Amino acid sequence: MFKCSSKSHFMRLDDLDSRSSSSPASSLAINKHGFKGLKSIGQSLKLGVTRAIFAEDLKVSEKKIFDPQDKFLLTWNKFFVVSCILAVSLDPLFFYLPVFDQSKTCLGMDQNLAIIATTIRTFVDSFYLIHMALQFRTAFVAPSSRVFGRGELVIDPTQIAKRYLKWYFIIDFLAIVPLPQIIIWKYLHGSRGADVVSTKQSLFFIVLLQYIPRFARIVPLTSELKRTAGVIVETTWAGAAYYLLLYMLASHIVGAFWYILSVERNDTCWQMACERSGHDVNLLYCGNNHVPGYNNWSSISNSVLTEACTPDEDDPPFDFGIFGQALSSGIVSSNKFVSKYLYCLWWGLQNLSTLSQGLQTSTYPGESIFSITLAISGLILFALLIGNMQTYLQSLTIRLEEMRVKRRDSEQWMRHRLLPQDLRERVRRYDQYKWLETRGVDEENLVLSLPKDLRRDIKRHLCLSLVKRVPLFEDMDERLLDAICERLKPCLYTDNTYIVREGDPVDEMLFIIRGRLESVTTDGGRTGFFNRSLLKEGDFCGEELLTWALDPKSGSNLPSSTRTVMALREVEAFALKADELKFVAGQFRRLHSRQVQHTFRFYSQQWRTWAACFIQAAWRRYCRRKMLRRKEEEEETEVDGGGGGDGDGDGGSRSLGVTFLVSKFATNAVRGVHRNRNRDGDRERNLNMGRELVNLPKPPEPDFSADAD
Repeated sequence: MFKCSSKSHFMRLDDLDSRSSSSPASSLAINKHGFKGLKSIGQSLKLGVTRAIFAEDLKVSEKKIFDPQDKFLLTWNKFFVVSCILAVSLDPLFFYLPVFDQSKTCLGMDQNLAIIATTIRTFVDSFYLIHMALQFRTAFVAPSSRVFGRGELVIDPTQIAKRYLKWYFIIDFLAIVPLPQIIIWKYLHGSRGADVVSTKQSLFFIVLLQYIPRFARIVPLTSELKRTAGVIVETTWAGAAYYLLLYMLASHIVGAFWYILSVERNDTCWQMACERSGHDVNLLYCGNNHVPGYNNWSSISNSVLTEACTPDEDDPPFDFGIFGQALSSGIVSSNKFVSKYLYCLWWGLQNLSTLSQGLQTSTYPGESIFSITLAISGLILFALLIGNMQTYLQSLTIRLEEMRVKRRDSEQWMRHRLLPQDLRERVRRYDQYKWLETRGVDEENLVLSLPKDLRRDIKRHLCLSLVKRVPLFEDMDERLLDAICERLKPCLYTDNTYIVREGDPVDEMLFIIRGRLESVTTDGGRTGFFNRSLLKEGDFCGEELLTWALDPKSGSNLPSSTRTVMALREVEAFALKADELKFVAGQFRRLHSRQVQHTFRFYSQQWRTWAACFIQAAWRRYCRRKMLRRKEEEEETEVDGGGGGDGDGDGGSRSLGVTFLVSKFATNAVRGVHRNRNRDGDRERNLNMGRELVNLPKPPEPDFSADAD
């Protein structure tokens, strides 16, 4: 036998299985009866274990026990809160049942309204029964396990039932007892005039007392809903409408109480007048035609009651106080329920909003208590309404208010530091552009606060399609794209903003998503050299950092920029910081592909500039050589033509011919010397021009090989 411990132990189903698997009989019980076997084993071994499991283990349990955070229960709790509010709003309808019949001068009951109110209340109370049944099958978190996380769930039906019977069962039972339905059923089947007084008074006190458990059940239910679901309503406008609905519900209840108390005060006045005339007070209620003296009373009742209970005179014989308005308007004798209800609702809303400041009360104690309660309730409810609605409505404009405060602080700081007007305009333009793009939400911190896996999926959803638009990344596999998307940071630039200047350290590589940029280089400020290009969607800048990141021998010093990049209009881009690019560049080596190298050369501005200069130098050398060959051909043609003309001599004298040939040879020799000098000079100038064009150094080649490290 095992000794029972004094404390409860909480464990998973797997742990309980392992502890009970030491006995063949216990394992047989588990295989045969499943979870029931665990119960029998725990009882037989007397381990003292309160069966508590985690929420994920509850799904595999054979017990029909609900998780308190199950979607079905969360939806049901929201629906049940609505049904509770509806039940609280239906109960005041019983106060509208008493109505004065002016034709018969008696007080009766509106039977049609009684049937409707009873039927609707019975239907709404059926949801209470379903909720009570669910409470016996809903697990709860063990108090001793609330150390970290959600804790462990107690799934023992006995423990669940004990907990519910100890706390909320009595409240739910008192709230659902159908006493008003029983009273109405008794009146409708009795249909005697004497029952009007007892029915009116019973309904008043029963509904008033049942309001306590009904309201008491709404408060913990909404608190539990906030704790499990986080919020009652999802949107801001729904939250404001929710509290406005509660305020209108309070006005509806106050109006119903005002109506029933007005009927009670008028009934009191009628009873006093009837007693002074010496008649039985039972004659005042409809259905008492069998009472002795009814014929005599019916002939004088109108004059007696009108003389004693008229609220319209300046000095009435009976002081109705705040209830005189109900009698003067005639709502207590009207069978038009809609008109009666709306008038009472308006009266309740008006006096709750004004804290009953315009009420002229009498000395009747009940009226004074009602007025005091009305004033205090109006003050509390109005403060709650204004406070909660202000909170919900301010959440709509909180970002705008933050933006206005930030802009005001920025303006004060710029005015205090005496910044020039152009800098102020640039600051304002950047703030406005950032607000339009992000609406004041710090996206980076918002994403960083999420779990790593969720953060990776969000980054992939936001950046993957944009990253694939960059030619350098479009042919990479999914794993590399995920690594790149996870490390990209969004950047915004306004027009005429310098991203990087020539000679400054490059601390990030920028991939353009939208906008236009200008990239300019002077080759370190060399005289006469200028290269300009435009960057658009899909281009990138800061490629010097990629070469630095791919170099395994690179130190901590960042490379210098060879170009000046400026935004021509608003630019949206993704940036890879130097340390993040180190990781991504390490992944490049694993590609073993020449295509990435060719793509990098094609879209790199450094390589484009160098290639353009190289092509220009080669073209000019070709043009110069072509011009030199053309001149040589022209000169040879001229020399050959001139030699042919001089060779046609007379032939008469041999000495004269020799002299002419010597003169011609000397002339050609002098021309050849001059021609060689000109050719050497042109060749030297051609070489110097070629050197100037090719003087732009060849960009360093990124090492994409896998053996670089």
